[in-house]
Amino acid sequence: MAKKRVAVVGTGQTMHKSHRPDVNGQELIHEAVKTALADAELTINDIDAIVIGNMDHFEGINYVDCWSVDGSGGWMKPIIKLTTGGTTGSTLAIGGYHMVASGLFEKVLIIGWEKNSESDTTGAITTAFDPIWDRLVFAGAIAGLAAEGMAYMTEFGITDKDAARVSVRDRKHACNNPYAQLRQEVTLEEVLASPMLSDPIHLLDVCPRTDGACAVIMASEDVAQKICPTPAWVWGTANRHTYTYVGDLNLGEIDSMKYAAAELWKKTGITEPRKQIDVIELYQPYSFAGIIWIEAMGIIPRGKGAEYIWSGATDMGGELPINPSGGVIACNPIGATGLIRCAEACTQIMGKGGARQVPDVNLAVSTGFGGCFWTDILLYGKQKPDF
Repeated sequence: MAKKRVAVVGTGQTMHKSHRPDVNGQELIHEAVKTALADAELTINDIDAIVIGNMDHFEGINYVDCWSVDGSGGWMKPIIKLTTGGTTGSTLAIGGYHMVASGLFEKVLIIGWEKNSESDTTGAITTAFDPIWDRLVFAGAIAGLAAEGMAYMTEFGITDKDAARVSVRDRKHACNNPYAQLRQEVTLEEVLASPMLSDPIHLLDVCPRTDGACAVIMASEDVAQKICPTPAWVWGTANRHTYTYVGDLNLGEIDSMKYAAAELWKKTGITEPRKQIDVIELYQPYSFAGIIWIEAMGIIPRGKGAEYIWSGATDMGGELPINPSGGVIACNPIGATGLIRCAEACTQIMGKGGARQVPDVNLAVSTGFGGCFWTDILLYGKQKPDF
């Protein structure tokens, strides 16, 4: 059976907050599902299958595919659960894409969610690592990210002020996004004066812990244009979940992003990503990633990321806007985060971004990040791919 082309035809998010005591997991999931179905003008009866996931290791509650059925609408429907650490949301998007591209289903509902207020993120991450080789030095997410930032600083001579410029950008963008948890501009001075968490990372350099959910509906080419006037076509996907031990990492140069992006550009005919891509939704949990990771994607040469950020090229109105939504620095319900990047990139293709809309978006990228610096990446287009 030939692979079918696939498009995103509807998206939905909750209003993301640090704590949602007003809803349980089922209710939180339902908020996103209801919004996505309304966006696509579908009902749950139109959905053929469901792909769902979260960081169940964080909450210590397993089998979300089973207990969430009243929220997901999955009663008597095929359901698959996926979880791949921090990349869970983007893995869900990739999994949903293949479910439709294979011809197995015509319309798939993809759901990512997290209630970080009811979990221990640092404890979960720490205990996920090898107790002999990694655990003592990889105390949660911050330490590993700090090691990457410090390695890059040492090699290229940038400072924490260069990274702070990324945080200033994303927090400003988030003010245009009604779904973002944090919607307040900050100055360079405020970022640098915020508490040092792990040198060189300050408090305002990093993302929050968020309660939230996101849902995306993907449909085959046979029905997508009947559902949505401007579908966001999935041009391709790639991923690299390649590392096991922290000691394997090439700190300061994220190899998984470099190899995944290179594969995706080759598969989709992208030869000059900086000029051909119109917007990027980057899973960027801390500010230094906004410099290091765009280099790994091939957007800008190694060592030139900070210069590119300072030029304003990645701001709204710049050459290549990054994170018009405010990105992960403004909102991070981990199991949903990569799927939010998918939803936001597709929102740009569909022209539904409102105050955060980038004009004339034809190609958009979303990424996912997690684990031992794993990477997922997806490319979307306004035009149906001819491959």
